[in-house]
Amino acid sequence: MSFASKNVLITGGSRGIGKAIAIRLAKEGANIAIVGKTAEPNPKLEGTIYTAAEEIEKAGTGKVLPLQGDIRFEDSIKQVVDATVSTFGGIDILINNASAISLTPTADTPPKRWDLMHGINVRGTFFMSQACLPHLKAAQNPHILNLSPPLNLDPRWFSPHLAYTMSKYGMSMIILGLAEELKPFRIAANALWPKTTIATAAVQNLLGGDFLMQRSRTPEIVADAAFHILQKPSFETTGNFFIDEDVLKSEGITDFGKYAVNPDQKLMNDLFL
Repeated sequence: MSFASKNVLITGGSRGIGKAIAIRLAKEGANIAIVGKTAEPNPKLEGTIYTAAEEIEKAGTGKVLPLQGDIRFEDSIKQVVDATVSTFGGIDILINNASAISLTPTADTPPKRWDLMHGINVRGTFFMSQACLPHLKAAQNPHILNLSPPLNLDPRWFSPHLAYTMSKYGMSMIILGLAEELKPFRIAANALWPKTTIATAAVQNLLGGDFLMQRSRTPEIVADAAFHILQKPSFETTGNFFIDEDVLKSEGITDFGKYAVNPDQKLMNDLFL
């Protein structure tokens, strides 16, 4: 399947995995709309929706549309979807990448942080998917891809950070439900999760700093996996919880050295695996 003239909407596209996927699909000719809250430079965060759009535009041949938005709110979702359709003429692929994280135990999780994670990860993903459905139904080979983990009910993934796990599993449950619900419309709904930690702002600022960054892979491994998933026929490939490394292995790729931030360091498995 070619991505030329495909219209892709990516939440959380300013940096990290979202931006890497945008660049990868732009190289294949896709039109890319990225949604993010960062419109002004922030010393703690790399780039803005506008600097990301410049990178994506240089990488590809299609149109790029940077959209400032907050997917916790319906009005913002409507504006994002309407602007994408008005600019590109439709939506073929929705990538729900935007996510908030706080690896805190129950006693140390304030309501505002709980609300942020569930507002973005679950509510935002659900209503963004809902808003895109009419356009996906009209598309050829339509896909929804959530950046969320396989559903693993081992209590060890709940006890250290219950609120975060609930929110990410909420994203995964959306896939479980949509995959079945949307089969009559031939709309694929899949999840993708990295086998190892990925060198992103969240890892740098919230999880493990340079120590964990050096033991991570770059976002490009997730982007390459997304590329292979999204070109598959939507009516044949749905309801899957993909792991990036496994996707690439199934495509005959066995050398993952180029994705390591530091090839001399042992990689760290990501959460939920």
